[in-house]
Amino acid sequence: MSKKLLKSGMIVSAMTLISRVLGLVRDVVVANLMGAGTSADVFFFANKIPNFLRRLFAEGAFAQAFVPVLTEYQEKNTSEETRELLRKVSGTLGLLVTIVTLIGVIASPVLSALFGGGWFVAWLNDEPEGAKFELATVVLKITFPYLWFITFTALAGSILNTRGRFAVSAFTPVFLNVAIIAAAVFFAPTSEQPEITLAWGVFCGGLIQFLFQIPFLLREKALVKPSWGWHHPGVVKIRTLMIPALFGVSVSQINLLFDTFIASFLMTGSISWLYYSDRLLEFPLGLFGIAIGTVILPALSKNHVNAEGDGFGKTMDWGVKAIILLGLPAMMGLIVLAKPMLMVLFMRGAFSVQDVEMASYSLMAYGSGLLSFMLIKVLAPGYYSRQDTKTPVRYGIIAMITNMGFNLIFAIPFGYVGLAIATSMSALLNATLLYRGLHKAGVYTLTKPTLVFCVKAMVSAALMVVVLYYFLPSQSQWLEWQFWGRAKALMALIALGAIAYSVGLLVQGIRPWSMKRGV
Repeated sequence: MSKKLLKSGMIVSAMTLISRVLGLVRDVVVANLMGAGTSADVFFFANKIPNFLRRLFAEGAFAQAFVPVLTEYQEKNTSEETRELLRKVSGTLGLLVTIVTLIGVIASPVLSALFGGGWFVAWLNDEPEGAKFELATVVLKITFPYLWFITFTALAGSILNTRGRFAVSAFTPVFLNVAIIAAAVFFAPTSEQPEITLAWGVFCGGLIQFLFQIPFLLREKALVKPSWGWHHPGVVKIRTLMIPALFGVSVSQINLLFDTFIASFLMTGSISWLYYSDRLLEFPLGLFGIAIGTVILPALSKNHVNAEGDGFGKTMDWGVKAIILLGLPAMMGLIVLAKPMLMVLFMRGAFSVQDVEMASYSLMAYGSGLLSFMLIKVLAPGYYSRQDTKTPVRYGIIAMITNMGFNLIFAIPFGYVGLAIATSMSALLNATLLYRGLHKAGVYTLTKPTLVFCVKAMVSAALMVVVLYYFLPSQSQWLEWQFWGRAKALMALIALGAIAYSVGLLVQGIRPWSMKRGV
């Protein structure tokens, strides 16, 4: 089982790596084009709202509820009954998302006022910042239909994942990045409003992602004619699981939207600085955390359906160890190398040295919570695979309310950095509650070998930090170098950190490649 999981995880990570690299290229191009000014703030704002709803209707709550039910149908029902489920799910979900999308496009001024309260207040008072509200309303009308495309893309991806075809859905986000890069390179430079041009790039990217999945569904004989099925037994089961999961899996997204709301009252650039640092956080989170969570959910669902309690525990243990092994060095690397990474990736064009300085603070704050974010991606499937979506909701409510409290506490003295600190602290609380729940239910408990593994990984990560700090050039040196000089120095530091971490593991008797042989 572990060998199969490792292979699936490597496939997803490889495809995700391509997507994340292109995502970084996209952000580099956007930073060069718009920096952290008004246009950037508006574009990132208008992109967050459909992405938040995507977590609800697409790969978030829906996937967590749909995959276990689909797995159960494929294990215990006929192929025709499974196809009937797909027909009813696609038709029901499709109609609901179509209605939501139309409402979102029409009501874009209301959404802009709701989530960009600071800009709306400025607009009411005829202040200069009020122009952001008007612009955000227009841009949101263009980006919102992305929700419709990505919902069906996520539905197709969930179907393919349950059949072991992980590479397709992991590779699909590449097309969104390519579309935005093309818009930024070929059309935006000659546009008076580049943020609107980039919004059309988002629209086209969503359409391409949707079309890309269709041939693979045909090959799997899973392309069906949608039909309404609100009362179909499978749909009833999915929506019963999905309704509480809507809140549970979107807690982090609600927190980010709340951050955006508060940031709209702060200085210009706050939303952009948080966005750029969050994007760097998303790179290792997607590459490791989401990839591992994606491959263990179908495996855990099969363990539960077939009453394989021992296999369930081993799969969970494998996921936690994989997260610790990869997440610890990634977290420490983000914190130590925050400024160098921002300099290499974004410091050109409209993105200034001051932007690097400001974004580095929020990146370090976000980075401190990376391991918690990753653990949530692995611990939550322990509930969803058993079709328990209510328990994570309770923990999600606690984490969200706590995050709002932290926001109010830390935003006053630390501004936008306080928002990042609050998000990381609430993620730690969420991960702790998820593990505590699994432990109390007797579903999963960290074994002694896994705890020893974690301690050894922490010692190795500490060694890596010491080595990086010892060889880290001063800020004046980074500023003196041109792009290629900075890039070479950063790559050397990353390689040095990887070597130091690996040596630390090997000296303590940990062989990372042994993960493929079981736990």
